[in-house]
This record gives sequence, C-alpha cells and structure tokens, in this order.
Amino acid sequence: MTTTTSTTSSTSTTSTTASANAAKTSTASIIGSATQSLLTSLNTGSGIDTSSLVTSLVQAQFAAQNAALTAKNAALTAQISAVSTLKSTITNFSTALSTLTTGGSLQTQPLSSNANALTATAIAGQQVGTMPSSITVNALASAQGARTTTAIADRSATIGSGTLTLTLGTATYGSDGTTMTGFTAGSATPTQITITNGSLDGIASAINGANAGVTASVVTDVDGKAYLSLKGATGAAQAFTLNADSSSSPLAQFNVGIGAPTALTGTAANASLTIDGVTVQRATNTVTDLVSGVKLQLTGTGTSAMSTTRPTSAISQAVSDFVDTYNQVYGTLKDDLDAANGPLKTDSAAKSLLRSLQSLTTRTLVSTADANAPKTLAQIGIGTNRDGTLSVDSATLNRALANYPDAVEAMFAPTTVNGIGLQSTFSSISLAAASSTTGLGASSAAYTKAQSDLSAQQDKLSQQSDAMTTRMTQQFASMNAKVSAYKSTQTFLENQIKAWNGSSN
Repeated sequence: MTTTTSTTSSTSTTSTTASANAAKTSTASIIGSATQSLLTSLNTGSGIDTSSLVTSLVQAQFAAQNAALTAKNAALTAQISAVSTLKSTITNFSTALSTLTTGGSLQTQPLSSNANALTATAIAGQQVGTMPSSITVNALASAQGARTTTAIADRSATIGSGTLTLTLGTATYGSDGTTMTGFTAGSATPTQITITNGSLDGIASAINGANAGVTASVVTDVDGKAYLSLKGATGAAQAFTLNADSSSSPLAQFNVGIGAPTALTGTAANASLTIDGVTVQRATNTVTDLVSGVKLQLTGTGTSAMSTTRPTSAISQAVSDFVDTYNQVYGTLKDDLDAANGPLKTDSAAKSLLRSLQSLTTRTLVSTADANAPKTLAQIGIGTNRDGTLSVDSATLNRALANYPDAVEAMFAPTTVNGIGLQSTFSSISLAAASSTTGLGASSAAYTKAQSDLSAQQDKLSQQSDAMTTRMTQQFASMNAKVSAYKSTQTFLENQIKAWNGSSN
C-alpha cells in the first residue's frame, strides 16, 4: 500500500505588501539621498546625512513590530502547509486502503476445476458461501434469432411503412431449430413499433429504439445484398414473434413466428445445471444466485469440481503494508505536534486525529457471535510500541489466520455481512480529520484568515512607517533650510568683518 503526500505553502499577500513597502522605502531613500547630495554640493545645510538618519530612525521605531509580524506570518505559513500536507496524507492513506480492501485480493476465492464448463469468481462486497462439491453444466442458455430470407438490393431504399408488433413468450421449435412450431405469449404487453423511415436501415433502427428485448442489425453478404438479422435475450421465456399490422403490408416479409417467411438462426432456451445431484435452470449463462457470493460464468457443457482458496498470504502482506504506511503517517503527525517545534502543536484537530489513530488497534472491526474470535487489530497481533508506532507479531497473526480465518478476512475485506471492517473505520477517521467544521479543514480556514488579517496589519504598519518617513524628511529639510540660512548670515558677517579689518589697515 502506498500513499502520496503533497506539500503546499502559502505565499499570502505578505510578499506583495513587502514588495510595495520596499519600493516606497527605496523611493524615499533615493529622494533623500538626492536632496542630501544637492545640499552637500552647494556646501549648505547641516552636513548631516538626513536620508540615512531618517531611514535609521524609522526602522528603529518599527523594528519590533515588523519582527513580530514577520514571525507570526512565518508561523502561519508553516501551519497552513502542515495542515494541507497532513490532510492530503490521511486522505491518500484512506483511498489506498479502500482500493486494497475492495479489490478482491483479500477475499476468499471460489475455484472451478474445469474452466471449459464454467468459471467462478467472488462477488465484490459479498461473503463467499459454502461451495458445492461439483457442478455439471448440461446445456447453455441460448437466444432466439431470425433473419430475412429475401435479399434487399438497396438497404437505404424505402420498403414500406406501418406498425410491427413484437411479442415475448415461450416457443417450441422444429427439430432443426430453423422453424417455430408453437408460441405462447408471456405476461408482458406486446410492443408496437411504428415504422416511418421504411428502409432496411430505418426498420432496424426503429426496432432497436423500442428497447423491447430484441436487437436488429443489417447484414450484407459478399454480393452486397442486405438482410435483416434479429436476436433476442437468452432464456426460454425470451422467445419472440414479430408481425406486421397487415398480411399484405410490405413489412410482412419481416414477420417472425409460426409459418413466417423468415428463418430462425437460434432458439430460446434456459441453461441447465446439476448441483450436487439437483438439476436447476437459469435464463442466462451468468449465474449469481446459486452459490452465495459467487458468480458462475457458464462456458460449455461438462462437470467441474468446486472449492475455495483462502488469501492467507495476501492478508499477511496487507497487514504488513498497513502497519508500514500507518507508521509513516503517524511519524508525520507526531512531528507536526512536537511540543517544541511542531507547527501544529496547539492545533485541536491534529490532536484529535492523533487520538483516533492511537485507538485504532483496539476498535471493534468484526461483528461475530463467536466470543473467542478476534475482533480488533490488537487481537490478531498488531501491537502499539512505546513511541506510538505499530508492529506485527507474526506468530499471533498466523494463529488468528489458522483458527479464525473468517474473522480476520472480515476485518480487511468488507462485505454486506460485516459492514464495520478496517476500511470503513479508517474512512470515518479520514472524513472527520478533513472536516471543514471541526477537522483540519476548519484549521486551514482559520490559519488562512489569520494570515489575511496579518497582511492588513502589515499594510497599516507600512502606512504608518511611510507617514513617519515623510514627516521626518520634511522636518529635517526645514532644519537644513534654517541651517543654510544661518550659514549664509555667518558668511556675510565673516566677509563684513574681514572688510572692516582691511579698511582699518
């Protein structure tokens, strides 16, 4: 049994917001740097790198809040990814288990010693009953067939129109099987078939469209001449007659029955079987109601010895595969719930799933009146280790398979007799785990909403940061202007003093 897991990660709107914020910061930085360069080149202003100073001050103001939001976003991304992976893993495990248990390989199989007479297969979902020692096929079920004896040169040319009446019932036939000697209508109401497109192809289409138990086809011989061929269903009660609404109608050439112009190509008869000395009849060669849980396909006449075979090796392998896959899933879940670093360590749905898996080996999987028969996985040798993983005690499993094969098989091969089984139980666990109300589906929705709310907070913080950057840039620009004015005055005064000192000399 193999399962596949898929890992998804949420990029959310955080990356988009971060990119926008970075673009805004970069723009403000470029403008600030250009202003600072201009002031420096003119040897004006304070001489302080206001662009770097504003950036540093704004970053310092919002550093703690940005770090907190970044950490929360990373945690939510990890939680969303872990929930998605875990939900996919448990669903795939359930699907693989269902495929294994319903495929028929874990179910007791009937055996026929003579495939030329009949084959026997188990019916999926049903328990194979007691097999007879032998079955003799005395005769196969057959179907009545008929074909026209007058060739039609042009199958698309109009022959006539009117009504054909199809009647089902029982019939007697001549010794060569080509003529009908007697007919008794059945209880079903005869079918009226209206012929409007009166070509040979149109007549065949109308008969098929009636869906009355007889099929029609047009057969062309080597000379290109066409004939209408009719065939009913197998079984003695599926003989049929076909009659035009008037003996003078062109459609009368297609009549089937006593004294009809068509020739019979087969006779309607039941299959005859003798089971342990008792002879029975069936209308078809596919028989599903003689041996409980077994489909018999009749292939010819003859006798076949019947028996069954237990899928002991297949069940043992299924147990091993189940335990291996369970341990993989359990390991993933334990990592997600790790108290120190697990992304889902506080997730109630993941914790509930863990409890469900831990109780799996002690759940009743078989309903049986035998008090000594095993009913749980633990009782057939599947035990729980100290770390929570499972292991198989082969000796206990082999004893259970030898002494209580029906009970063990019922655990792994669901039937109408036992509707519990491992597959049904695990399917319930999987559905509960994926629930959008209380399961991992609800957790995923909650984490996604929280990340959306976090994105809104990041947008708000970015707006506050931009506003502060703009405000401080304006403040420092004003300061630089004032300093520039002070320097201009200083320069004027210095020059004036120098002029005074020069004149005094």
